[in-house]
Amino acid sequence: MKISALVLLMPWCAMASTSCPPYVKHDPGGDYTNAQDRTGLTVVEQFHFNQGVEKLVKGMTGSLGNDISYTLEHFPNHHRALSAMARLGLRDKSVQPVGARYTINCYFERAIAYAPADATARSVFGSYLLATGQQDAALEQLREAGRLAPGQATIQYNLGLMYMKKKDYAQALAYAHKAYALGFPLPGLKNQLKKAGKWQEPPPPPVAENAPDLPSGE
Repeated sequence: MKISALVLLMPWCAMASTSCPPYVKHDPGGDYTNAQDRTGLTVVEQFHFNQGVEKLVKGMTGSLGNDISYTLEHFPNHHRALSAMARLGLRDKSVQPVGARYTINCYFERAIAYAPADATARSVFGSYLLATGQQDAALEQLREAGRLAPGQATIQYNLGLMYMKKKDYAQALAYAHKAYALGFPLPGLKNQLKKAGKWQEPPPPPVAENAPDLPSGE
C-alpha cells in the first residue's frame, strides 16, 4: 500500500478523460471490504490481478492499466488495485495510464462514493495526492481516514508525517504518540521530530487508584 513520495505536478492533465461516472455494481463485484461481495473476488483476480500486475511487471490480458482498470470496474475500492493504479500513474507520469478507462482521481472518487466508510481507500488516496504535491487534499483524505479508523496505526503514522511536512509539530507529535501506542514499528516519524527538536516522550498512563475495600457482608 505504500506509494513513493514523488513531487510530480501536472503537465499531463490535458490528455486525461474528464468523464467519471459513478460505479454500478457488477456480478461479481461490489464492496471490497464486504465478505459477501468478496465471494466473487477470486474470479476477477485470477484473470486480471495476479502478482505481476500488482507489482507492475506485466499485464495478464493486455496493458497493466487495462487489467487494473478491469479489477476496479468490479471492485471499485479494491485496496491493492487502487494502490497499483496510483503507482502506475506515478511511474508513467500520467494521470490516466495506458489502458485505464478513467483517471486515477476518478477511480478513487468512485471508490469513496461507493464505500465512504472505507478508511483504507481514503488513506491510499491521501498517499497518492501527497505524491503529486497536493498536500491540502492529501491531509483532508488522511484526516477522514483517521476519523474512520482511529485504531489503524499506519493511518495515524501517515497523519504525523503529513503534519511534519506542514511543520505543525504539535499535531505531528500527537499523531506519533497515537501511532506508537498502537504498535507502529518504524521510528522515522520519531526521528524526524527528534531532528527538529520537537520530540517528547508520551506522558505515563495514569495510575489507577485502589478501589475501596467492600464490606464482606458478614
